[in-house]
Amino acid sequence: MRAADGWKDYELLDATGGNRLERWAKTILVRPDPQVIWKSPRQSHLWTKADAVYHRSSAGGGKWQYFRTLPQKWTIQYEDLTLIVSPTGFKHTGVFPEQAVNWSWYKKVIGETGRPIKVLNLFGYTGGATLACAAAGASVCHVDASKGMVQWGKENAAASGLADRPIRWIVDDCAKFVAREIRRGSRYDALIMDPPSYGRGPGGEVWKLEDQIYDLIDLCAQVLTDNPLFFAVNSYTTGLSPSVMEYMVRTRLCPVHGGHTACDEIGLPVSATGGVVPCGATAFWLADGVDV
Repeated sequence: MRAADGWKDYELLDATGGNRLERWAKTILVRPDPQVIWKSPRQSHLWTKADAVYHRSSAGGGKWQYFRTLPQKWTIQYEDLTLIVSPTGFKHTGVFPEQAVNWSWYKKVIGETGRPIKVLNLFGYTGGATLACAAAGASVCHVDASKGMVQWGKENAAASGLADRPIRWIVDDCAKFVAREIRRGSRYDALIMDPPSYGRGPGGEVWKLEDQIYDLIDLCAQVLTDNPLFFAVNSYTTGLSPSVMEYMVRTRLCPVHGGHTACDEIGLPVSATGGVVPCGATAFWLADGVDV
């Protein structure tokens, strides 16, 4: 497992009983996490000092309970990126901190390649991966179906001093956008996708990652250049193992581009116990000479 242990402004203080105790700069939040199934005793005294707790509703969704007035938004720093944090009605904060381990990897690989790199970031959310790639010198196309998330990404770019970098911000259905890019002859040297586990389309159609992932990988493989650098697929679906994702990437990309594949879990170190909470998985196709 690769742990996102490079944070200073974020810390997973403790985790037990279905909840995370987290520090976001100077703010302490408690949020539910379905992976935290253990019920060991709480180790941190800061559970009683939380500024806000997110309570799930049995009817779906949930709401925040605030113990002090918090700003609507504030910023945290990761390496040279500045990211805006804001608690949302769906428990999220605008940042998936475990993905920082991938952000650092994207920056390293792009920075070392020695040639211009064009990146397509699908389901780009608020832009952490987009900004990491742009900071390393890549041109990036950021695609997300949510107008609000794309706007949040633009604000993160401005906060990080990257507003003038070559980033295209696109509000669109990711699969439909890729299909159009293929028809237009647009090609990318690297592709990142972070699809949701479950969702509904504008017409009420159900999206389940297990049912869609292979077709999505197959489609996206067609938008790569003849000399691609990497292809990364993230998943938060507990029933979709890293090895399954790697197998799909291997069988689709290696026969065409050579190279090799890798996969692993990513997670967050817990300060109180020294353990690591798993937070998803990433499967990679990698060009020869590139390693995770």
